[in-house]
Amino acid sequence: MSDRAENADTVDGSDLPRHPELAPGICAEDYRAALRRHPAGVTIVTLDSGSGPVGFTASSFSSVSLAPPLVSFNIANTSSSIDALHSAGSLVIHLLGEHQQHLAQRFSRSADQRFSDESLWARLDTGEPVLHGTPSWMRVVVDQLIPVGDHTLVIGLVTRVHAEADDDSASAPLLYHEGRYYRPTPLGSANNGN
Repeated sequence: MSDRAENADTVDGSDLPRHPELAPGICAEDYRAALRRHPAGVTIVTLDSGSGPVGFTASSFSSVSLAPPLVSFNIANTSSSIDALHSAGSLVIHLLGEHQQHLAQRFSRSADQRFSDESLWARLDTGEPVLHGTPSWMRVVVDQLIPVGDHTLVIGLVTRVHAEADDDSASAPLLYHEGRYYRPTPLGSANNGN
């Protein structure tokens, strides 16, 4: 085993630059190519800006904590939705089903078209827009907005959960990988480890 391989598990990162633009040998194109190889679930985040609904597609959603129930996602600081997000106290995160690719595409495009079809959404009693037919969604109170590089990390406290029955065929998640949308396919039984 080489010295490099032997020491790979013991690197603490203290000698690495704090900002990725300073990291030696890291090419932005290679970094993006590596990240494209990681499949991610697709979500749409919606909120009320006070002057109308705002929403965007996000694939960085993650559970943070069960007690309290905290979730997170990232948004680019150049996003057309960033200002509304900074002033929002709450939002809804929709975990899209495989049948909702059209919504993922719609909310990835021009902001003025995202809510133009009013048959696709309604408002919760708390005011946030919610998309019809979404297998799972969560109403979230914004807990923290943390600037991280060229993005903002959003951490939210879950205050309401909607989840359709597991046997609903529309509840299979929508995935994004290598610039395309996918549906999951089981590799084997969870019971036999295949």
